[in-house]
Amino acid sequence: LISHTCGSMAGLRALQMVALRPAPEPRGVPDPQPGPGEVVVKVGAAGACHSDLHVLYELDVSAVWQLPMTLGHETAGWVHALGSGVTGLAEGDPVAVYGAWGCSVCVRCAVGAENYCERPSPVSGGGLGADGGMADYLLVPHQRHLVPLPDGLDPSTAAPLTDAGLTPYHAIRRSWAKLTPDATIVVIGVGGLGHIGVQIARATTAAQVIAVDLKDDALDLARAVGAHHTVRSDSDASQSIRDLTGGRGADVVIDFVGATPTMELARSAARVMGDVTIVGIGGGQIPLSFFSQPYEVIIATTYWGSRPELGELLALAATRQIRTERSLYSLDDGVAAYRDLRDGQVTGRAVVVP
Repeated sequence: LISHTCGSMAGLRALQMVALRPAPEPRGVPDPQPGPGEVVVKVGAAGACHSDLHVLYELDVSAVWQLPMTLGHETAGWVHALGSGVTGLAEGDPVAVYGAWGCSVCVRCAVGAENYCERPSPVSGGGLGADGGMADYLLVPHQRHLVPLPDGLDPSTAAPLTDAGLTPYHAIRRSWAKLTPDATIVVIGVGGLGHIGVQIARATTAAQVIAVDLKDDALDLARAVGAHHTVRSDSDASQSIRDLTGGRGADVVIDFVGATPTMELARSAARVMGDVTIVGIGGGQIPLSFFSQPYEVIIATTYWGSRPELGELLALAATRQIRTERSLYSLDDGVAAYRDLRDGQVTGRAVVVP
C-alpha cells in the first residue's frame, strides 16, 4: 500500500465535481439526514475509478446531473443513521454500497440486476448523478443498496471491489460454463480491474489464465497474482495465445481496455464458439462481418454486476483468495488521487480513506 496524507479541513468534507473539465474540488457539505427508508453510511473508503475521469473531463453531464456533485461510486463503511422504516440494520454495521441504483420494480431490478434497470433515470447511483462516497458520510436512498461485509473484510479492501471487483466478476461469471479445466481465459489489460480479473479467474475456475498487457510492470503483477502465462500486447500476441492453446485459441477473452487494437486482438485470439467480453471503455470500434471472427464467437459488452454477485464476491474476498493492489489517499488529498489516476501514476486502485 502507498499512503498519501496531508492536513485536514474543518467540518464535513466532500470531493466534488463542480463543472466539466476543472479538477474536482474539496468542499464543505451539510450533515446528511436520512428520510424514510434511507440510510446514512459513515464512509470508510471510496475508490477512484477511471470512468470518473470520463465524467470529469470528457462527458458534459451538466444537462442531466445537478452540479456540484460528490464523486465516488465505490464505497464501503459503517451504518451511521437510519431513516424510519429501515429494518435489519443497526448503527455500526459494516457495509458495502452497491453502486447501481435502479427503479427497484422492473424485472431486472427485481432480481438485483439494477445495473441493467429497464426504466433507468439519469441519476444512476452515488457519484453518478447523486452524491457519492468521496465524503465523510454518504446518504443511501434505500437499504437494498447495502450489502453486509463478511467478518474480517475491512472497508478499504471492500470499497474498490464494488466496481473494480464486481465488474470483472460478472464478466467472468457469465462464461463459467465455458471455463472448464481444459479451457483458457485471456485477460487483456492488467490494471485496476484486470489484476482482480486474473485472481477471480484463478479462484473460481480451473482454466488456464493468460494475461496480456503492454507494460512490463503489469505483466509482472499478472504473474504475481496468479496468471499461468503472460503475453506482450503486440502484433504477435494473437499467435502467441494460439501457441499456448495448441492452436485452438481462447475459450473466453475479457478485454479490460476496449481500444480498437485490443478488441481486434480479442476476437482474433478467440476459439470457435468462444466468448469475447468487452469491459473497457477505451472508445474502440471493430467492423463485423461473417468472416471477421471464428464461427459462433459471441461478442458482448457488460456493465457492472448484480447485487447478488457483489455478495458472492465479498465472500470470496473474505477468504483472501483475491486481493486488490491499492494506493491510499486521505480525503483531503483526494484531488491528488484523481491527478495521479489521470497521469497513470496509480498502482492498482486509488482508494480515498476519510
